[in-house]
Amino acid sequence: GELETVAQTFAAMAAGAQVPKEARAVTHEGDALALPFEDAEFDHVIASEVLEHIPDDVAAIAELYRVLKPGGTIAVSVPRRWPERICWALSDEYHEVEGGHVRIYDPKDLAAKLTAAGLRVDGKAYAHSLHSAYWWLKCAVGVDNSEHPLVRGYHRLLVWDIMKRPWPTRAFEAVFDPIAGKSIVFYLTKPQR
Repeated sequence: GELETVAQTFAAMAAGAQVPKEARAVTHEGDALALPFEDAEFDHVIASEVLEHIPDDVAAIAELYRVLKPGGTIAVSVPRRWPERICWALSDEYHEVEGGHVRIYDPKDLAAKLTAAGLRVDGKAYAHSLHSAYWWLKCAVGVDNSEHPLVRGYHRLLVWDIMKRPWPTRAFEAVFDPIAGKSIVFYLTKPQR
């Protein structure tokens, strides 16, 4: 499954000396409403493109808060409002599939939910502008149509970009992430007790 693929990717990165030797990555499968971890277990948490899939996002945010140590940091990313609206307009399949996106976030509403849970917003950013057009294309030709030549070609570009991080795409994203980034990322801290 997907977790096995993630574990294989981490192993390949370690074998290719793309991560520090002391770094470790472990995958777990769990329920976002009842995470399989102790209270205050983590110094840092990343919830990347998760909350938009969970009907009870407030409970999921409470769980993220619970497992984060006081003074710990968390990054939460969700699809950005306007690029996501285009995906929803182009394809019912994109958001009506089981486990798919159940909401489009207004950034102010998400920030309010995060702060209501006790987190302090330290900043926000936009990311993945190269991914916006990829998802619009997938929605236009069929979300599951990964064999479409344009989708295959664009996917190769994204993989190349992720693996090589070339300056042209870094420059592109530096300019276009604030305008057309697919994701909005909140950077937060759990205050000390």
